[in-house]
Amino acid sequence: MEKVSADSFAELRPPARILLGPGPSNVHPRVMKAMLSPVLGHLDPDFVGVMEEIKKLLRIVFRTKNAITFPVSGTGSAGMEAALANLVEDGDEIVVGVAGAFGARIVDAAERQGARVHKVEAEWGRIIEPDRIAEALKAAKKPKLVAVVHAETSTGVHQPLEEISRLAHRAGALMVADAVTSLGCVPVEIDKWEIDACYSCTQKGIGAPPGLAPVTFSERAMDAVHKRKSKCRSWYLDLAMIEHYWGPERLYHHTAPITMNYALYEALRIVVEEGLEARWKRHRANAAALQAGLAAMGLEMAAEEGHRLPQLAAVLVPKGINDARVRDRLLKLFNMEVGAGLGPFKGKVWRIGLMGEGSRRENVMLVLNALEDILGAMGMEIARGRALAAADQAYVSLGLGAGEPRD
Repeated sequence: MEKVSADSFAELRPPARILLGPGPSNVHPRVMKAMLSPVLGHLDPDFVGVMEEIKKLLRIVFRTKNAITFPVSGTGSAGMEAALANLVEDGDEIVVGVAGAFGARIVDAAERQGARVHKVEAEWGRIIEPDRIAEALKAAKKPKLVAVVHAETSTGVHQPLEEISRLAHRAGALMVADAVTSLGCVPVEIDKWEIDACYSCTQKGIGAPPGLAPVTFSERAMDAVHKRKSKCRSWYLDLAMIEHYWGPERLYHHTAPITMNYALYEALRIVVEEGLEARWKRHRANAAALQAGLAAMGLEMAAEEGHRLPQLAAVLVPKGINDARVRDRLLKLFNMEVGAGLGPFKGKVWRIGLMGEGSRRENVMLVLNALEDILGAMGMEIARGRALAAADQAYVSLGLGAGEPRD
């Protein structure tokens, strides 16, 4: 075997990008600093203390008193798998709202667990109407659960959940919500809306790197977990086992990613320090300015008016403009990442994220300035500075004048 020297491999030096896509978002320096803390054993008393604090912090951010509230060791998709693998058994009828790529992903994951899925589909860019969910619940003989994406990352749609949750419970079903792109950006009211199971991620509104999936399960949901007729098909994500690791027994289940939990702990501290209401207001203000600036350039949103996410704008690519070329120029000329479209929106939208640490006034101005420059060079008739002026005016109308903080 040929002898290879470590010098054959370059030292890791990734560029410091401005991350304005659908995730991950940029990370606060305090979170990065927390990740430099010494690694402890996953049953070390000091780490157990961190685990307890994370659970308390997550209950604040999820707005819940649920005992079973902790981060699953895996990305947001692991949170989705955990919810479905634990609540769905062979032959269970479930209702899933599909209005984008991530609703479709729930369907795929549920069918792999043996579910009989009643899909309630909506056009990409529009919400799922509650009366359509009601019809699907009537069509099902004994619906086990209803699952809906709260913030559809592929379309920029903000899906109302409260009425759908009431319909689910009226039909004797559990309510499951995907809050991957909503937690920490917009209100997620687990107890108030009576959500039975919810999962999220760390790399978007929470402001940590990817790697953990915060989840919360109501007593009703855990009752369903404990009364399963068969074992959960996923050993790794079996809540009946994991709850004993995160609970007072501290029974060994797996080696938790210690450093990622440090990151989540500090990120949650920052969220609580800012205050949820203030954080939601910040996201709304920056979204209003961004959308005002985009409109001033003649750009349109893909999501229906009145149901647009403040943390993610799906912007329709103008006719005659090459989607990939614009994103390439943003990256190479401005060191800025925005997301491409998925599924039917491939090549048709840009997904601009203003999430968590990334939801900052300077980022709004940077991306608007960059788009003005790039699109103007590609032949679009754009009055230079109009987008920035429109964004500034949006801030002024919100009481945030030129002398106000930009984050």
